[in-house]
Amino acid sequence: MTRRIIAIPAPLALLFALFAAVVALADPAAAKPKPADIIVWGGPIYTGEDGRGPVEALAVRDGVVAAAGARRSVARLQGPGTEVIDLRGAAAFPGFTDAHVHLQGVGARELTFNLDTVTSLADLVARVKARAAGLKPGDVLVGRGWIETHWPEARFPTRRDLDAVAPDIAVILERADGHALVANSAALTRAGIDAKTTPPSGGDILKEPDGAPSGMLIDNAMDLMGPVIAAAPRPTVRESLAATMRVYPARGWTGAHNMSVDWAEMLALEALDAEGGMKLRVYNAVTPQASEKLFASGPRRSPDGLVSTRAIKFYADGALGSRGAALFEPYADSPGSRGLVLLRAEDADPLFARALKDGIQIATHGIGDRGNAIVLDAYARAFAAVPPAQRAIAAPRWRVEHAQVLRLSDIPRFKEMGVIASMQPSHAIGDLYFAPARLGPTRLDGAYAWRSLLESGAVIAGGSDAPVEQGDPLIEFYAATARRALNGFQGPDWRPQEAVSRAQALAMFTTAPAYTAFEEKERGRLVKGARADVSIFSVDLMTAPLADIPKGRALATIVDGKIAYRADGW
Repeated sequence: MTRRIIAIPAPLALLFALFAAVVALADPAAAKPKPADIIVWGGPIYTGEDGRGPVEALAVRDGVVAAAGARRSVARLQGPGTEVIDLRGAAAFPGFTDAHVHLQGVGARELTFNLDTVTSLADLVARVKARAAGLKPGDVLVGRGWIETHWPEARFPTRRDLDAVAPDIAVILERADGHALVANSAALTRAGIDAKTTPPSGGDILKEPDGAPSGMLIDNAMDLMGPVIAAAPRPTVRESLAATMRVYPARGWTGAHNMSVDWAEMLALEALDAEGGMKLRVYNAVTPQASEKLFASGPRRSPDGLVSTRAIKFYADGALGSRGAALFEPYADSPGSRGLVLLRAEDADPLFARALKDGIQIATHGIGDRGNAIVLDAYARAFAAVPPAQRAIAAPRWRVEHAQVLRLSDIPRFKEMGVIASMQPSHAIGDLYFAPARLGPTRLDGAYAWRSLLESGAVIAGGSDAPVEQGDPLIEFYAATARRALNGFQGPDWRPQEAVSRAQALAMFTTAPAYTAFEEKERGRLVKGARADVSIFSVDLMTAPLADIPKGRALATIVDGKIAYRADGW
């Protein structure tokens, strides 16, 4: 059939135009767009688009970005009900996402015996003494957050340290990294741990010269203390999550990749969302124990998209500080140790293949160079066993959590395999006090190798690992760009060339987590049509002196177009 093109005579076209103008005058709503719910201006607004500088104004409507650009243009979307946020010189960014955090642990830390500010062994003992004074014989005291790497005593605490101030109660104090704990004699006795106790596979019981347990339990040996810990008063899952919803938005986070989540916590988050209590956008990676339930349900997402669950979190090794990270060669400061291997091929391979077929993402903890190689090798076997045509998602975006110490030959494998490095910059500014002693000079070339990974083409999703670390986005951004401790210390040859640019750091906490969660089309940038997640800080991360960044604070967050947090007086 031949299509006929009808040309409208000029006088008739003019008549149509006049008619449209009359209609617009008669009905102003037809000419004026729907007003925005929120307008942000008064300071630099970074959209996260490559090569684009800050814009003057941002408009949010119905949960998405309605406009981002010149103030005069955005002002047309202001209506009588529009809330206008004047930045007053503060800076706005795409919502920051913590790509590796333990949300229940963050809340529990706020509600229990928090030891993350302990400055020495003497300080730890003094705090235990003060806390024990309010307890009665037979009680159980559980705490978390200590880390000895910067203590003047330069050693682990022992049962004897705790016995001196709390002999009549069971004391169990977990190290900040969650890979070790110290228990006093009363706790060891209640757990049935003595000189004859054999540590479980993937764990260790440190001993005194006479063979008696020192009180330090590493990795899987911590499970032996489970029945004793269960007797301690603990906040409920809901109480812990509610505390996190107060704390995390106040630090400037709008999203979180929640690691090692049991099924009860996942259901609690979904229930909290249904009740309207979510202040973060959460992406869950469940424990291996919950994997069958996830396989049965398949990837899950709440109706409003604030809670998603589609990953399983595994462990390949332990932590560097407690010498549980698996290394190819012995620890430089402990020649008899190469760390602990926690991932067995006979267990992982069938499950990894099944995950590819079912569209489940795999995230595996890898700290040491051997631990990371074990993860990459396991992923390679799975990818070979299940070719793209047989997968639910051809490019599955599997992750290595921490990717902390790598052989140089393993760095290109991330890009080649499409594996994401989920890394926490603050680990490098804490570990710089002890990692050189653990690793020796040669292995530092592949340690915390952010720039090398990015230059190889890999994606790095930035996180904090809170409650292991504080969980502050400004500290993480500073750590990535300065690669120095908060006091400016860097140490000799701490590979300063591995620091990243500010633009790279911004991507690590915005676009990269969105990509990692399969949500890059929805969020990560402040562009028209994207979900409106916004972090507002008192400091401009892109221009301020690096040393000033961690001195700033979060002023407000917007999650899915709604204000989730606003600082008092701002």
